Amino acid sequence: MDLDSLLLKIKEDGASDLHLNAGSHPSARIDGALCILNDYEVLTPSILESVLVSITTEQQRETLETRRELDLAYYIPDVCRFRVNILHQRNSLSFNFRVIATDVAPLSLIGLPDIYAKISLSRKGLILVTGPTGSGKSTTLAAMINYINDNISRHIVTIEDPIEYLHPNKQSVILQMEVGKDTESFSGAVRNSLRHDPDIIVVGELRDLETIGAALTAAETGHLVLGTLHTVDATQTVDRMIDVFPYGQQPQIRHQIAQVLVGVFSQVLVPKTSGGRAPACEILIANSAVRNCIKEAKTQNLLSVIQVGLKEGMQTLNQALAALIVDNKVTKEEALKYSNDAESLNKIISSLTADGRKPDMSYITPGPEQKIRPRTAEPYKTFGK
Repeated sequence: MDLDSLLLKIKEDGASDLHLNAGSHPSARIDGALCILNDYEVLTPSILESVLVSITTEQQRETLETRRELDLAYYIPDVCRFRVNILHQRNSLSFNFRVIATDVAPLSLIGLPDIYAKISLSRKGLILVTGPTGSGKSTTLAAMINYINDNISRHIVTIEDPIEYLHPNKQSVILQMEVGKDTESFSGAVRNSLRHDPDIIVVGELRDLETIGAALTAAETGHLVLGTLHTVDATQTVDRMIDVFPYGQQPQIRHQIAQVLVGVFSQVLVPKTSGGRAPACEILIANSAVRNCIKEAKTQNLLSVIQVGLKEGMQTLNQALAALIVDNKVTKEEALKYSNDAESLNKIISSLTADGRKPDMSYITPGPEQKIRPRTAEPYKTFGK
C-alpha cells in the first residue's frame, strides 16, 4: 500500500481522519461521517507492520512494544502533517491518522465568535478549550495562539503530544515541546517551563492530577495558561478539574480555579447544510457570579449564569445551535442531535421573534440557590461574520 498517496487522497477529499485496521478496507471520516474506501484492498497484519516500519524509528517501535500504544506526528514534505495514534487490537495494529492543516486558520475563518480573540489577549489566568474527540479543540487552540502571535509580543511555550501545528515566530517567540522527545511528561514540562521566563503556557491536554495541578500553579503565579479537556460542557469541565483531586484537597482547588479561571469554551462540530461542519460553542466567562458558584460548590448553577450572560459574551450550547439554525447553516434535525438538552433547544427555537434574532428567555428555570429575573436577551452573535 502506498501510504502517502492514500493520505493525500483523503486530505483532498476533505477527510479529518484515516483509519487502518486489519481485516477491513481503509476508512476515512468526512464531515463527521465514516466512509469505507472499498477501492483499496482489505488490510492484513503484514501490511500494517510495513506501515509501522515506514513511519516510525526503532526507538518509537520499542516504546510501542512496551506501552502497547504510541502517538507521533507524520509529515509529507511541503504537503501536510498528520497526528498518528497506533494501538494494538486483536493481536494486530490499528492506526489513526488525523489531518493537520499546514497553515493555522485565523479565528475569523473557522467560525468562532469574537470573544475568542478578546479572551486570547488576557494577561494571566486559565483558559480551557473543551469538547469530545474530533470537535476541533486543537484547531481552536492553534488559532488562538496564532491570534496572539499576530497581535502582541509574548514568550509562548507549548507542550504537546505530539506537536501538531507549527507556529513561526511573528510578534511573539514560540517554543514547542513534544512529550516523549523534548520532555518526559506534561506536568514536568509545565513545572520546568516556569524557569524559562514564559508569558503563556499551552498544555495540549490536561489529562491527570499532576498536570492540572501544575497548570493551576502556573496560572496562580501570573502566567496565562491555555489547555484542553475532553468534557462536553462548562459545568462538567469545572467539576472534572475538581473531582480529579482527593476529597480533602477539593475546597482548596475550588478556590484556586475560581481565582484563576478566565473562560471555558466547549464546542461541537455540526454538519452544515452546504457541506463541511460548523462549530457550536458554549462559552463561559469567569465573572463574579461564576467565581462564587465555583467557590461555593454550586456548579449546578453555572448554566443559569451562562444563560443570562449574553452581554458578556456568554452563551449556552443550545443558544449557539439556535443561532446556526436561524442563519440556515444547519438544520434543526442536525442541531437536535448535538444538543445536550433537546427540549430546551426546541423552546428557544419556538420563541424566536419574527426577525429571528431575539429569543424570549423567560422560560429559564433558576437553580435552587439562585434567583434570575427574566429580561430581554441581547441578539445572538452569528458565527463566521
